[in-house]
Amino acid sequence: MPTAIEIFKHLPKKNCGKCNFPTCLAFAMQLASSKAKLADCPYVTEEAKAKLEASSAPPIRLITIGAGETKVEIGDETELYRHDKKFFHATRYAMTISDQASEKEVAAKLRRASDLRFERVGQVIALDMLAVRNDSRDPTRFAEMVKRVSRESALPLILMSQDPAAVRAAASAANLSRPLIYAATLDNLEGMAAAAKELKYPLAVRHSDLNELADLVEKVKAAGVEDIVLDLGVEDLQQTLERNTIVRKNAVRKTFRGLGYPILTNVIGKERGMAMALMSTMKYGGIVLMEDLDPAHAVPLFVLRQNIYTDPQVPIQVKAGLYPINNPDKDSPILFTVNFSLTYFTVAGDIEKSRMPAWLLVVDTEGLSVLTAFSAGKLTSESVAEALRSTEAMVKSEKGLLIIPGMLSRMSGKLQEATGLKVVVGPKESSGIPKLLKSL
Repeated sequence: MPTAIEIFKHLPKKNCGKCNFPTCLAFAMQLASSKAKLADCPYVTEEAKAKLEASSAPPIRLITIGAGETKVEIGDETELYRHDKKFFHATRYAMTISDQASEKEVAAKLRRASDLRFERVGQVIALDMLAVRNDSRDPTRFAEMVKRVSRESALPLILMSQDPAAVRAAASAANLSRPLIYAATLDNLEGMAAAAKELKYPLAVRHSDLNELADLVEKVKAAGVEDIVLDLGVEDLQQTLERNTIVRKNAVRKTFRGLGYPILTNVIGKERGMAMALMSTMKYGGIVLMEDLDPAHAVPLFVLRQNIYTDPQVPIQVKAGLYPINNPDKDSPILFTVNFSLTYFTVAGDIEKSRMPAWLLVVDTEGLSVLTAFSAGKLTSESVAEALRSTEAMVKSEKGLLIIPGMLSRMSGKLQEATGLKVVVGPKESSGIPKLLKSL
């Protein structure tokens, strides 16, 4: 990779600041450490772009599978550790359908794929992809199954076949939106690379030896295929941890382009497949390929992914304001909480469980939890009083009653003086809210 000084020589030296850095030299330093993109400079020449492409490209190539609203993007990562910045493209989960499956089995899998959809802290988490496996070794049968799955589901597809002819047949039979071909190996490399180049589909490359895998990647690139996904051939939990980490370190720390691609972990038929899926989610997996996925396993897997792929420097927030729950009226009490999503949805859920009408005031604390916001001075009696005024909460509720979180009992006196409302200290745990509301 060029040094900052070498990069600087190719920059326009205008020091205009339009790249969000004060000088061209500062921008060059960010490019050299892969923390900026060359496209951020509006004045760089095409010649300079060509020469500096390697330095401005992310250490892990961005791969897009599918199209439209359901497309998935993997790769384009720049960090080894989440706390250094954040991870950008979450692990994607794929469920497999065999082309030898019965009508009943196919219908059940498609229905389950559609139903694996949940809402947590205001975000929808769901299954991302479907894979069709060519167990029959019959290109025509494989093509028919791909056609049916693509017709009945909008999820991006993975074409699991060792036969380039079957891949081409599937592409001819159905109007596919950029599926992933899985997978090229030592035995079929030439044919699969040719099919991927012809169809302009991304291609997965598989080998259990990382040195051999890097050689296969170079051969695939030489054949004209740029969009590549790596299958590291892992068989157990230890290999998943070790190989995923080695590939990520080489790509990010050493900018080794031979392994600078997203990772696919195939857990089909593995003894501890779900544990491998969890490990791949925690350790740099781009796609996890599974035979099936039931809701009992999907929920913890999806929640783990959601927690890892949120920005650690920006708490998940909901919009501050006044929320009606259970159809409240002027005789309903007001409760307040913070705009940290997990706190809001927990409190709102417990109010709903009570079946008692209430107004929930959400105070803007920049996404901090109750005690953290109180300790940081972002949740005060004055800020709560201002939130009551700005939302006209005391106009919508004439009961004159405000219920505050149990951990903020020391705020009750000042808040009562500031608002003129009767302040009731609620339970320390929101699970006690239904009992409290029913007793009022």
